[in-house]
Amino acid sequence: MAEEDYGSFVDWNQMGDLAKSSGPTKVDTKDLKEFKRMARQGYWAKNHKLRAQVYQQLIKAIPCRTVTPDAAVYRDIMGNAATKKTSTNVPLPEFVDGNPIPRYCLKPEAVASAHQIINCLAGHFPDISHCPALPAVTSLLLHFSVDEAQCFEHVSRILACNEPGKRLIDQTFLAYESSCMTFGDLANKYCTAAHKLIVATAQDVMDVYSDWQRWVLGDLPFSHVVRVLDVYLVEGYKVLYRVAVALLKFYRKHKMGAEGGQGNQQQEDSNKIKADIQVFVKGIASTVTPDKLLEKAFSIRMFSRKEITLLQLTNEKSLQQKGITVKQKRSRRNVQLALNPDTFSSEIVSAKEMHDIWSWIPERFALCQPQLLFTTSTHGCSLNRFYSHCEGHEPTLLLIRTTDGDVCGAFLSTDWEERKRGGNKLSFFGTGECFVFRLKPEMERYEWIVISHPELASSIKTQAQKETATSEDQITDSNSLQQPEKPPGELSPFLSARHFNLNSKNTSMFMSGNVDSIIVGGGNGNALYIDSELNHGRTGSCTTFDNPPLCAESFQISLLEVWGFQDTMAS
Repeated sequence: MAEEDYGSFVDWNQMGDLAKSSGPTKVDTKDLKEFKRMARQGYWAKNHKLRAQVYQQLIKAIPCRTVTPDAAVYRDIMGNAATKKTSTNVPLPEFVDGNPIPRYCLKPEAVASAHQIINCLAGHFPDISHCPALPAVTSLLLHFSVDEAQCFEHVSRILACNEPGKRLIDQTFLAYESSCMTFGDLANKYCTAAHKLIVATAQDVMDVYSDWQRWVLGDLPFSHVVRVLDVYLVEGYKVLYRVAVALLKFYRKHKMGAEGGQGNQQQEDSNKIKADIQVFVKGIASTVTPDKLLEKAFSIRMFSRKEITLLQLTNEKSLQQKGITVKQKRSRRNVQLALNPDTFSSEIVSAKEMHDIWSWIPERFALCQPQLLFTTSTHGCSLNRFYSHCEGHEPTLLLIRTTDGDVCGAFLSTDWEERKRGGNKLSFFGTGECFVFRLKPEMERYEWIVISHPELASSIKTQAQKETATSEDQITDSNSLQQPEKPPGELSPFLSARHFNLNSKNTSMFMSGNVDSIIVGGGNGNALYIDSELNHGRTGSCTTFDNPPLCAESFQISLLEVWGFQDTMAS
């Protein structure tokens, strides 16, 4: 067959329609944007030989370390593979974390070749300590290699990529674990309904999300994962996040359909949920085509590679500070909320409700447990005492119960001490990780408008240009509010307003306070306004969170609590 040079490892009887080459036979462009368009559209998807040639071209263009082992190195070490009998009995390196080599329509002897290639890679990349995606990547590239040596070279270049800011494959436990946390953050923000389903049904959400890479590189059928590989080799690591979020969306749709739109709300062992997702992903071809999967993945309005990188680095830093840099030998470290229902005590929310709130917060705080900092029932109704107990803690969670029995609150990303930078003048601070919510009468979260409705954020005009503010409205007038910027090293690098070109400061009014009041959210109203006696409050729609009133627009406070985040891993 015409593809035999690039298909010697392939069991063509299992390839189905992919065994029949059709479509274009060459790619004439070297322009990256054009490659991106062609990859997403599947330009070379129906021609095995062309796909192999494109992969070779893309991989050769990857900037690598000065000394990167190539095909010649492999041949020098292994000799002529054609005359040697390889075996799958040779164990894979420990750093693949027990992940087997996916068959992906390969011949049985090709799986043995993949074993040999990975073990050779282990000898040339001694700095790899955790790389569970390597078996899948090696198996995929064998499809499009003329021999083991070429596959070895291609995988080596992916591992040795040294382009600044470009990430292709995790090679340490720290990088892998932070990627799981980052995926949790992305699922929380861009796949809210599916995330709620996982929170409601799995005892350990992070344990479920620890499989996110395997969904894409391991569980997806070959016809789907090879289309992902087309785009991944052009656009990089962010493609894996997009596809995994799309899979989570499809999984939720599948569960809701299978259970009559109700979904199973009973919590189960996380391993059962993980197995259920794995079965769904492996069988996805019956309901979702490869093109439909990619269409869904790229229809998700996510942040740029820069924003994802910043979040990944922040999660890595959080793990480093907690001493989690290597995989535990006996079992995966549990990074779920360590909340004991028997000891947790709040006068406003139950342990179950606090668990639900915890599912909304950034993943780097998943290792923390709630720590009561301030409560009006103990510390009294004093704003000064509120500040004295909350300063020095970042982030914090504000909970309010009104005399009508409504419960609402806010997750606040920044230390309240930051308010002092504006003197006694109201000045907004904080980051876009802030959000407001209500629990009763119904549970709902309202995020920064740049996350939830980016198209609205880009069109909002400064309210000060449209109207003259009254004395009360000046609280939300961007001209009357200073927005001091913390030094770069002190501000949360993810979702900081300084990373976005916003048309209006009203879209980034997160939190503010002085001796007279505290405010959450601004721009044409406040999500929350609380007076100095912590007795009376107001709530309304605001531009920053695009929220409705969180309870009655004018309310009396029955009880107010502030919770911090205690590091359970600290010695």
